[in-house]
Amino acid sequence: MGQKITFNLPDLGEGLTEGEVAAWLVEPGGEVKLNQPFVEVETAKALVEVPSPYDGVLAQHHAEAGETVDVGKPLATFEVEGADAPPEAAKQEERTPNLVGYGAREAGSKRRKRKGAAPAAETPAPPAPQSLAPVTPPSVITPSFTPPPVEAAPPVPAVPAPNGAATGGPVLAKPPVRKLAKDLGVDLASVVPTGPNGTVSRADVEAAVAAPAPAAPQRAAVAAEDQRIPIKGVRKLTAQNMVASAFTAPHVTVFLTCDVTGMMDTVKEFKARKEFADVKVTPLLFVAKAVLLAARRHPMINARWDEAAQEIVVKHDVNLGIAAATPRGLVVPNIKAAQDLSLVGLADAIGSLARTAREGRTTPADMMGGTISISNVGVFGVDTGTPILPPGESAILVFGAVRPQPWVHEGEIAVRQVTTLGLSFDHRLIDGELGSQFLADVGAFLSHPGETLLAWT
Repeated sequence: MGQKITFNLPDLGEGLTEGEVAAWLVEPGGEVKLNQPFVEVETAKALVEVPSPYDGVLAQHHAEAGETVDVGKPLATFEVEGADAPPEAAKQEERTPNLVGYGAREAGSKRRKRKGAAPAAETPAPPAPQSLAPVTPPSVITPSFTPPPVEAAPPVPAVPAPNGAATGGPVLAKPPVRKLAKDLGVDLASVVPTGPNGTVSRADVEAAVAAPAPAAPQRAAVAAEDQRIPIKGVRKLTAQNMVASAFTAPHVTVFLTCDVTGMMDTVKEFKARKEFADVKVTPLLFVAKAVLLAARRHPMINARWDEAAQEIVVKHDVNLGIAAATPRGLVVPNIKAAQDLSLVGLADAIGSLARTAREGRTTPADMMGGTISISNVGVFGVDTGTPILPPGESAILVFGAVRPQPWVHEGEIAVRQVTTLGLSFDHRLIDGELGSQFLADVGAFLSHPGETLLAWT
């Protein structure tokens, strides 16, 4: 029989504290290879496949699908054959193996402190599995206390309290009684003991099962058709980020309605070109290109406010974020160093980013380090909006629906393809003039892509 090793949930991103088990890819008893994904964990940032740190057998799941596990808490137990298995004494030092894609912990790095465990029961507990390293509980000191003399009161009949409820002490019960309670789903701490010295007996457990269940605490009155949805995962992180951004960066939004007939004609033309046969050519591609060119003309748009250092950091690379609505919620992955990509490369990157987001495979790394973002609300038939900045970014462009509208063109009224652009920016480092110039340049490129590209490059 091999060595059993408990594997704790690692930090799958920057500062994550918990993850929800989305699906187990290997059942207990199944063989696993080193770096083989064995479980999908949904964090506040992404759905992540966790690779196995060992060759061996997945012996036990420590959480069911849908349950939340804290970082550093047991996720699974592996059974590993041979001398490669770490000795028992070393397990406390190897709680989180070095996984592919996750760096090794620095020596002496601090871990979250565990909450103090309840004192052990006086009755001997069943022997612990050998797979777990021995843990020495802290000493429990019961302070002596002499109450001050008080005037004698009439005796009050004693009312039996649930086991341990009065003092918060351990539950006293023999192992067979504990097993019975577990099998019947009874919480021993809620059982009124009748045995010697407050011990819970088998009859006490059976009586607790027969007794009617206490009424559950009532929430505020709601209609029968109301639905309560837990706030977790991507939705929870998005809410936290939006609140932090809205109340940290002073937002200003400017708008521009422009004729984009030239862009729509260019989209049709490029769809027919053989260089773009393997990528998707859309108006969003040209909006992204317009943002990149305008950012090169106005570098301060691609900057970040560093409150701690009291500096404005002008970024060299434009990590272009594309907001994506997914079944898991809003995610804003970004294309790293997008300014270096050709138009074909940019189209391929946008398509790959969208597919990954729809499949729920966006990684935490894909969503870190963004500098400017685009929100394409036009796909929903919406004209424009006032987007909130992703944390750490200084500008986000909203691209509205393109509609045929009457427009004055070359001195005459004609039906043209028209859209409305909106730009939200951080007014601490971008003033109205800079924000307006940037937005005007984006609009100029979309109105006349060919001529503008020649003039700017």
